[in-house]
Amino acid sequence: MELRDLQYFEVIATTGHIGRAAEKLGRTQPALSKSVRRIETEIGTRLLMKSGRGVQLTTAGRVMLERARSLRMSVEQNLREMADIAKGAIGNIRVGSGATTAEYLLPQVCSRLLTESPGIRFDISIGMNDVLRAMLNDGKVDVIVGPVAKGDDETYTVHRLGDDSVVVAAARGHALTCGPVTIADLQDYGWVLPARSVVTRQWIDAAFASRNLSEPRVDIQTNNISLSPRLIAPTDLLTFISRRNLGRGRVGEPLVEIRLAETTMQREVAVVHLKSSYVSPVVERFIAALRDEAGPALADLPTID
Repeated sequence: MELRDLQYFEVIATTGHIGRAAEKLGRTQPALSKSVRRIETEIGTRLLMKSGRGVQLTTAGRVMLERARSLRMSVEQNLREMADIAKGAIGNIRVGSGATTAEYLLPQVCSRLLTESPGIRFDISIGMNDVLRAMLNDGKVDVIVGPVAKGDDETYTVHRLGDDSVVVAAARGHALTCGPVTIADLQDYGWVLPARSVVTRQWIDAAFASRNLSEPRVDIQTNNISLSPRLIAPTDLLTFISRRNLGRGRVGEPLVEIRLAETTMQREVAVVHLKSSYVSPVVERFIAALRDEAGPALADLPTID
């Protein structure tokens, strides 16, 4: 049974007249009559009977009209849905994000897209760069939003969004906040740091090693560095954290920066996906929204006390 025949039948049934249906559809009356006969032959019963100068539905015809309308609406809905998918108005986005971008960039982007297109759904995983890249390589996320890692340009497509600084921080009132500090002074204290596989840990370790100093003594190793302010606040421990997390109203409000050029890491923030992977229209919209929102979001640095 052809969809076109059902469409013609619906117009004939609605107008109650083959001639008027032919005018509306731009077809000849014999063509419409053949269309109805094809359906009747296939189902084995009459759908229309003459009524004066027009036609009326048989019992089977009334049932067929309901089915034809339902099918037409289903087809139209599917076509609208496919059009929405094609322009990124609906779909699922699986995002891997670093803690800092999840805190200061994703909320604006998600809010914007959900307002513009309520059919979009997000699945967000927060983690360190090593875990997120493993998820991307395994196809468990579509994109990663966070700091650029060494070698990303060779393996992934990288859309750079802005810059970020990672600094040493300690609790307010810490002894190192009371006067001039050298990098050697930091060796006297324990640290809260991520695993060695994480870029920031590798960088701070190298900063010490390049000056012939022993690596930071890690008293607490964690895969969620955003928890470090609460871990550190009642102690004399140090941590290595994005400067964006410091300042009033931020997750790192209990901490202050230990200002040292030697321990300030400059890094780029980007959205990353596999070079060989298919990028759906909804993910393309997500990347475009990230680019739009990253300027003001990443420029909004906190006031450092």
